[in-house]
Amino acid sequence: MKLLFKSLPLLIAALAANGAAAQTRQNCGPRDVVVERLASGYGETRQSIGLGANNQVVEVFASDESGTWTITVTMPSGMTCLVASGQAFEELAEALPAEGNDA
Repeated sequence: MKLLFKSLPLLIAALAANGAAAQTRQNCGPRDVVVERLASGYGETRQSIGLGANNQVVEVFASDESGTWTITVTMPSGMTCLVASGQAFEELAEALPAEGNDA
């Protein structure tokens, strides 16, 4: 078990590097092109936005009608990559658990 924990950071770094290279080849493009494709092809609009590591913008796009959703990351260069997508999107506004309660 100790070996697994010691090698876990290396495994995560390798997966991230491979994932980033794959995204650059297949799932990335100029932001305006990606946003247009999500809108015209899937009826998805931006539902939320946040700032991630290295000034990368993380956005969630979704369609209330079809339930499809897509998560994108836009680099400071303007290149946008698809990170994940799926179905059955639901908007939630959950309250924080009461202090002292483990959720």
